[in-house]
Amino acid sequence: MSPDRTEERVVATGPSRPGLRGREAELEQLRALVEAVRGGEGGAVALLLGEPGIGKTALLQEAVSLARARGFLVSHGRAEELHELAPLASLASGLLHGDPPLLSGTDFAALAGHHDQRIWLVERLAQLVEERSAGTPVLIAVDDVQWADPLSRFALSVLPARLLSSPVLWLLTSREDPELYGQAPLTTTLRLRPLSETALAELARDVLGGDVPARVEELLDGAGGNPFLAAEMLSGIAAAGADGPEPPERLVLGVRDRLAGLRPDTLHFLRIGSVLGRAFTLADAAALCGRPASGLSVEVDEAIAAALLHDDGERLLFRHDLLRQAVYADLAPSVRRALHREAASRLVATGRSSGDAVPHLLKSAEPGDVEAIALLGTAAEDVIAVMPDLAADLAVRALELVPARAPMAYDVGERAVVALTRAGRYKQARATGDALLARQPPLDVFARLQSVLGDALWHLDDVHELTRRTTTALAAVTDPAVRARLTARHALARSRGSDLGAARETGERALAEAEGAGDREARVLALWGLGEIALNAGDCAAAVEHHTKLRVFDPAFLPEEAVALIHMDDFDAVRRLLRTAGDAPLRPAMLIWAQGTLNMGLGRLDDADADFVTAERLEADLHVPGNLVNIRVNRGLLAMMRGDREAAREHLDVVRGTVADRPNTGNHATHRYFEAVVADAGGDHTAAAGLVRSVQRDHPFLRWRLLRPHVVQAVRIALCGGDRKLAEDLAAQAAAHAIRNPGVPTAQGTAAHASALVNSDRGLLERAVDILSDGPRPLSLAAASADLGRALLTSGDAAATPALTRAHGIYAQAGADAEAERVRADLEQPTRRPGRRTGRLRPRTDQGWDALTASERKVARLVAAGHTNRSAAEALVVSPHTVNTHLASIFRKLAVRSRVHLARIVLAEDDDGPAGAD
Repeated sequence: MSPDRTEERVVATGPSRPGLRGREAELEQLRALVEAVRGGEGGAVALLLGEPGIGKTALLQEAVSLARARGFLVSHGRAEELHELAPLASLASGLLHGDPPLLSGTDFAALAGHHDQRIWLVERLAQLVEERSAGTPVLIAVDDVQWADPLSRFALSVLPARLLSSPVLWLLTSREDPELYGQAPLTTTLRLRPLSETALAELARDVLGGDVPARVEELLDGAGGNPFLAAEMLSGIAAAGADGPEPPERLVLGVRDRLAGLRPDTLHFLRIGSVLGRAFTLADAAALCGRPASGLSVEVDEAIAAALLHDDGERLLFRHDLLRQAVYADLAPSVRRALHREAASRLVATGRSSGDAVPHLLKSAEPGDVEAIALLGTAAEDVIAVMPDLAADLAVRALELVPARAPMAYDVGERAVVALTRAGRYKQARATGDALLARQPPLDVFARLQSVLGDALWHLDDVHELTRRTTTALAAVTDPAVRARLTARHALARSRGSDLGAARETGERALAEAEGAGDREARVLALWGLGEIALNAGDCAAAVEHHTKLRVFDPAFLPEEAVALIHMDDFDAVRRLLRTAGDAPLRPAMLIWAQGTLNMGLGRLDDADADFVTAERLEADLHVPGNLVNIRVNRGLLAMMRGDREAAREHLDVVRGTVADRPNTGNHATHRYFEAVVADAGGDHTAAAGLVRSVQRDHPFLRWRLLRPHVVQAVRIALCGGDRKLAEDLAAQAAAHAIRNPGVPTAQGTAAHASALVNSDRGLLERAVDILSDGPRPLSLAAASADLGRALLTSGDAAATPALTRAHGIYAQAGADAEAERVRADLEQPTRRPGRRTGRLRPRTDQGWDALTASERKVARLVAAGHTNRSAAEALVVSPHTVNTHLASIFRKLAVRSRVHLARIVLAEDDDGPAGAD
């Protein structure tokens, strides 16, 4: 045998047996995972990796049998090479066909109805699996994940972490690491190595019986330890002796020998089958052969008798993909291409979808193939909502097939730009559009291309170029709908500029043009632009008006309406609005961002942080971190209020990197302010004031909605940095904002507070406290009360103690530990008057029951009582995504992996502590 292959030590408790020779160690690991999940240790993932024929499927099938014997509900599916355009096909192949099936046909139909909402679909699928696993452990096995459709891959990247606390074992096989990023903390990866000499010898004895001749051992060495190749060789040796070529050529030649003995019609049938994939229906093969299915029974029987095919009752399958590849490899490349092209045409002619035909077109279509271009375009439109990257690839391929000067290039190219933009590939979209524009299209086409390019330019934050291009295109456009869209995009671009009055006029003109043209897209863009302009101008009532109209017209914009209402201090309306979203498949990341913004305003810092973590995770799942700067700035400011400067610096590092990638003015403003807060806390007051000054210089500070609640802190930073002029400018902005929003308590109270700090006016501080006492933001009230208490303390007024005590109580209840500690220090000054004293806050712990927030304890108790994530979310009136975040934090803090363990801890804590201790 080869000297560079060494004997492997086997660490197994069970004996080796045919079909699993040399896999005892891996089988033992799988057995241990099955027992751990069955025993209540929580969810787990096993990933079997290795080359074709190495034994992944045999191990998976053994694990499936073992799990069934141990009482698991089993879903066993397989990804197919030519089914990548069928959303969720790889998972559905198992979910719907178990005994009993994991999901009913009704359940799956409900999911399929929302296949265009990936996050919603995966969350609903998780809820269904969670409910099924409540009393019975579940195994979900998927073979050949390297061929999984994009939606199944997305689900497989998200679901294991989502179902971490449930008894669900995921068993996946793949030729290479599928890089399902969501699994990392849970995955046991088993890389199947070549079989050892001992295992190969046992395999040879299984097939040949008795001692293994030296010549056979030499031949087996050529199999490279691959069990399928070795078994095929041994079968050939058993039938015809040990003479012949070396593998892997032996496999191809061996299959060729089998084929040579077949009837010509059977040989043609098998070649057709190899083009259709490892698994294919008799009807598809018959269509491609040009014969009725009933007339192929002889060919099917002969192929099965030759041990090349297997009939599972629904489809014909090559016994192993290596056999299919061997048949396929024996076809000349030109024949393969022709057969794939014919397969595509035949499938379409028999009424199959473009998705069935497109995989064949990708292997066969040539430039100028009009049918292929059309089918690729249709397939891209079919999958763009749920698999935008795949849609973009298909649309680009369609464009590549269009001859350079063909008039259809503009229509096909426009669809490619749209698909690339939807996929988040903005630079490629811009380059594709610019290449089309370089061909000097007719003026109307030029305007239409500039309109679709506007979306990519907006996401690239290139508003100057967007403004220039829309201006140029508007001079050329004649189509009323395209004109309305261009005008709306022009207004949206100007919302980032300095002349918001002119921007508003443009937005109003865009809305009138959209309504006149009856164009839905233009109307959405116009209302969105008007809402953005109003918010940037600080006209909160107008912003609510525009966003309410937009939400009524398109419910997907509900989060924008919620944020506008938050700026109006109408928190009750926000709660009602968010409840109306319910389980609707809207934009969950933005919905939860709105919920987090509301909780931030309500002073529920722990809940706000959980919401922001959830929103960031959902954006990461979709690979569209568009709101990451705002999320991390808010989390960093929360960390500063808690006194966790290390966490704040970590958030700041993420913000710095993100701003470098997305350099728009809004991101820069929030980033610089966050830098100022960190610098001020570190004692560098001059640098902090300079950073705030740079925000004010580039655009007025209150222009940026995220910063409005922080204007008082910005004034304080300016005064500490010795820049009184900056402090006065900020206070004047706050006053102007209050005039624009007379019915918003926070705007009125904040203006009084800012002016009081600049002018050292105790009377204004008292007014600020009075106004903010009627508002919904406790932290703004706490800040004003603290400053009033300090002013009173300086003058020796006994009223200082109740003001400071009030501030301390609000901060402590909110979890703003650093702010509470500063107020406590003021209360303990020797000059304080007698009054109620506040105790020191206990330092936060990060492990154990005491580390859980109040919301986390509620979630823990509900889950321990048997609630699913969905029912716990309903009980708490929050999103299931937020419950997921709370559970992940609970498990980390309590060092548990399952609901069983969590229930034991909750029971022990509730037995030890007084009722209602939380």
